[in-house]
Amino acid sequence: MQTTSILHATAAFTLLSTTLAFAIPQPHPDGEDDRSQAPHFEIAGDGENTEKFPLKATEVKATISGVIAEVTVQQTYANTGTTPIEATYIFPASTRAAVHGVEMRIGERVIVAEIQEKTKAKATYEKAKNENKTASLLEQERPNVFSMSVANILPGDEVKVTLNFSEKLTATDRVYEFVYPTVVGPRYSNKDAKTEKWVGNPYLNEGVNTPATFAAEVKVRSGMPLQSLTCTSHQAEIEFSSEDQASVSLPPSGEAGNRDFVLRYRLADAQVVSGLLLHEGEDENFFLLNVEPPERVLPEQIPARDYVFILDVSGSMNGFPLNTAKSLMRDLLGGIRNTDTFNVLLFAGESRLLSETPLPATPENIARGTDLTQLARGGGGTELLPALKRAMAMPQNEGTSRSIVVVTDGFVNIEREAFDLVRSELGSANLFAFGIGSSVNRWLIEGMARAGMGEPFFVLHPGEASQTASRFRDYISSPVLTDIQVRYEGFEAVDIQPESFPDVFADRPIELIGKWKGAASGRIIVTGQGGAGPYESSFDVSSEAEKGKDNPALRPLWAREKVRTLADDAKLQSHMRGSNANDETRQEITNLGLTYGLLTEYTSFVGVDQTPREVLAKLKTVSQPLPLPKGVSNHAVGHGQVTVSHSGGSPGSTGAAPEPSVMGLLLITAMGLMFHRHRQTDQ
Repeated sequence: MQTTSILHATAAFTLLSTTLAFAIPQPHPDGEDDRSQAPHFEIAGDGENTEKFPLKATEVKATISGVIAEVTVQQTYANTGTTPIEATYIFPASTRAAVHGVEMRIGERVIVAEIQEKTKAKATYEKAKNENKTASLLEQERPNVFSMSVANILPGDEVKVTLNFSEKLTATDRVYEFVYPTVVGPRYSNKDAKTEKWVGNPYLNEGVNTPATFAAEVKVRSGMPLQSLTCTSHQAEIEFSSEDQASVSLPPSGEAGNRDFVLRYRLADAQVVSGLLLHEGEDENFFLLNVEPPERVLPEQIPARDYVFILDVSGSMNGFPLNTAKSLMRDLLGGIRNTDTFNVLLFAGESRLLSETPLPATPENIARGTDLTQLARGGGGTELLPALKRAMAMPQNEGTSRSIVVVTDGFVNIEREAFDLVRSELGSANLFAFGIGSSVNRWLIEGMARAGMGEPFFVLHPGEASQTASRFRDYISSPVLTDIQVRYEGFEAVDIQPESFPDVFADRPIELIGKWKGAASGRIIVTGQGGAGPYESSFDVSSEAEKGKDNPALRPLWAREKVRTLADDAKLQSHMRGSNANDETRQEITNLGLTYGLLTEYTSFVGVDQTPREVLAKLKTVSQPLPLPKGVSNHAVGHGQVTVSHSGGSPGSTGAAPEPSVMGLLLITAMGLMFHRHRQTDQ
């Protein structure tokens, strides 16, 4: 008995030592200072008389009709200082947003922005700025991160910039969700700061709200009776005008702009919108098909699986996000069957493994994995790529199907590198990505899951952890539909997105969007293999055409999906077709942006008021400081740099490791609990 207790104590000490390594911020693996390109706390603009917060308000108005949301975002900029300014503002967007219009209003003058090739648009903007003209420039930094620049805002000026976008909504597990992100979380970067300037945007101190207000007004026209409608992120007012129509209002508030605005609704009897939408244009015709999947059927025998859980314990995860992730990990580990194997990898600036080989899912091993995750603290950088490489190179037991599960807030700027890595090295495994927190980098989470032929999940707070873990277990147990094929009879469909379909794990409609030529007639047939056997669903095009062929939103939505597909496949095409493939893809995306008036990585919107202004002082460039997302601590920014609040409070140091006495208390308490547990086991 005594020998067993000593062995348990030794194992417990080893586990705790590994865990405590993450309680101290980790250095960059190459020994470099990882703070040089990090976002930072500061107030931009020189001098006491410079306007420090030029963005005054953001107002979102959206109308949801069926499965399409038409959204207008109005940003109001003003200069209450005495110095002319150029305002720059970094803001997020939905990963599905197709931005197809921008206009600028100065007093009574309205300037409609033009879509131009990105470098040309930048040159147009800089020329106008140097000529003392008020100008606006909207650029895409990421598919879900935009930057707005407004030049020559004179003292006393108010400039309103309005952008319009369309978005396709999808039901997951019979629940529709409209998400409007309000703030870009701080991004960890070890790239050259000159190529990623937006990553260095200043942030406000933890808990400090921006003076800029955020307001939203959403009208829901579902076309079918609504069973429920909730705003899970904010205390919004909801009013029903009929069984299928409702409005959601969020009044202006500075506190509201530090987290995603999330609206969820369910149709009566858990229905989903299924059918065909058509748009007949002057030069091109477009269609959008939504196919309701079959019901999930759980098999009697589920093959053994090997799980690799990758948990982000970096500085941005410190506090609320990591606590949420711990709740999720507890539920995920608790749901593993005894026929499965698993491993746990924690990562920040470096990574730590629970075991060098897969562990059987015994109660003792599950307890070890749970202990490792529950004792972790957030600190250090976010070296996601080395963690992914290490996990995908780990040995796997024969006869098991591997699933890699990534749990992170996604606050990095190496999204495409992560997608490419998953595609090239994942092998036969699936990857499932869990986004944790109030303002997740959804492009990373969705993109990794798509590249890994898995599913994305989002956990906004600890209360959603158990339900999300349960959904994951259902998905893993049995896909809803496999071997999906689409054929067209008497209907000439072209330029269809996507070109092929992975297995469908979630209870989510199958979607495809494309163009069509000739008559709106014939049939579209979707087949596959469901849990209960062969599946087939057929749609009569003529019948759907009788309902109408006027859905203009399909035009930018198709172009946006085509751009996404091209961007995702660019690196893969480069490997297969040679070094010119990326140049070809860039030109194709540019042409799509110019043809369809769409904001892309290579096309931007620029608007110029041709009336020169009387600029009596040197122009100051002011980067609008952003609030930290709700629940994100100062550990996410600068890893311990001095902070400044917008009210001019005293600087303070952040990101430091706990005092030795606290660390000692943690060690003693944890060791005591482990000795107690193992002593009970021995007895």
